[in-house]
Amino acid sequence: MKISARNALKGTVKAIEVGSVNTEVVLEVAPGVEITAIITKVSAENLGLSVGKAAYAVVKSSDVMVAID
Repeated sequence: MKISARNALKGTVKAIEVGSVNTEVVLEVAPGVEITAIITKVSAENLGLSVGKAAYAVVKSSDVMVAID
């Protein structure tokens, strides 16, 4: 895979929640570290996602915010 985004984290699909339009995908990128993405249902189907399958979380952002309580 070649991509211009600087942040591509390889992980394993831990959970998939299919909705009527969108699908929530949870990737475990390190032990106890998860990233959740909302993608279209069609995209999830086209990628052939399933629990246990390897996938990448690709983060493309110009800003990262930090907050505290």
